[in-house]
Amino acid sequence: TGRIDKSYPTVCGHTGPVLDIDWCPHNDQVIASGSEDCTVMVWQIPENGLTLSLTEPVVVLEGHSKRVGIVAWHPTARNVLLSAGCDNAIIIWNVGTGEALINLDDMHVDMIYNVSWNRNGSLICTASKDKKVRVIDPRKQEIVAEKDKAHEGARPMRAIFLADGNIFTTGFSRMSERQLALWNPKNMEEPIALHEMDTSNGVLLPFYDPDTNIIYLCGKGDSSIRYFEITDESPYVHYLNTFSSKEPQRGMGFMPKRGLDVNKCEIARFFKLHERKCEPIIMTVPRKSDLFQDDLYPDTAGPEAALEAEEWFEGKNADPLLISLKHGYIPGKNRDLKVVKKNILDNKPAANKKSDLINAPKKAADASNTQNEAKLDEILKELKSIKDTITNQDERISKLEQQMAKIAD
Repeated sequence: TGRIDKSYPTVCGHTGPVLDIDWCPHNDQVIASGSEDCTVMVWQIPENGLTLSLTEPVVVLEGHSKRVGIVAWHPTARNVLLSAGCDNAIIIWNVGTGEALINLDDMHVDMIYNVSWNRNGSLICTASKDKKVRVIDPRKQEIVAEKDKAHEGARPMRAIFLADGNIFTTGFSRMSERQLALWNPKNMEEPIALHEMDTSNGVLLPFYDPDTNIIYLCGKGDSSIRYFEITDESPYVHYLNTFSSKEPQRGMGFMPKRGLDVNKCEIARFFKLHERKCEPIIMTVPRKSDLFQDDLYPDTAGPEAALEAEEWFEGKNADPLLISLKHGYIPGKNRDLKVVKKNILDNKPAANKKSDLINAPKKAADASNTQNEAKLDEILKELKSIKDTITNQDERISKLEQQMAKIAD
């Protein structure tokens, strides 16, 4: 912690300021960034961190006509990335091929403040400057539900999905009081709960832990973090406590659950950005026992993707694959992110509009089926060769262990 060296290596491939970043949930070495230069870049960070500045992204995703303020990885499908820009368009990419596969460019008439995937990644919800919260099915390219004036105030809103499918929003009242609200997307007429907070003018950024159903609210420019538990009983949003510090926060990062220290009953870790440094803030539950606290650590989303990008685009859904934290999380080996660019000549125009999709001739579908089958064969071959390699290595390791044992004797 503290200040880092001026000559410390950075990731510096964008030609404009970076507006948003998101670590890949299925690969701890991969990070996506959106920038004022209208591009999204995906980076592979070396295993032990940077020793030299990184200027070459694994892939550059070009499709937005204005700056890209939001990037968000799909929670359960590998290599699916969403980006939203000031052109009011949302594009969903297959990072593995570098293609834009879904372009939602006619759903928002004003700036998009934030986008959130639901638990299995079948829906997204967005908060926009036109004061609407929308629930969108990205593959059907349709708005499933929307609420006009979710918060009456003119200042920015945020909306996130909870594990049970409800939506939690933060915003401002007409009198500029900060508010939080809970909504059921099946009936957006009235909120399940609506609470007024205070008259501070910092936007409330929600960070959600689906395992404990706790929401942490960090106000931009505040020096405190408030946290609430969401339950099925009235008043549904229960205030728990406030963490206060001296310095205001410029921004916040949130550690995934599997990165926490279960031996210290740590239930959340924030990375608080100050003017000149980044400070970890650790939330722990005081417990006398040294045993594993299974009520604090139910099985949590692991790093393995439940679906491949192609399966998700074809319409499949899957919940996150869960892991136990009983013995702490032991990171496995991350696969390198490989991007297989298709031949540009036999490529359809990347981002399809609805009309194009409807008029696309059957030939294209057949061609893509054969392409998919060929791809599947390729993947299966690769899997087989990897399995063979692992078997060989296992045999080799056991031989070496036997030799070592002999030498030791």
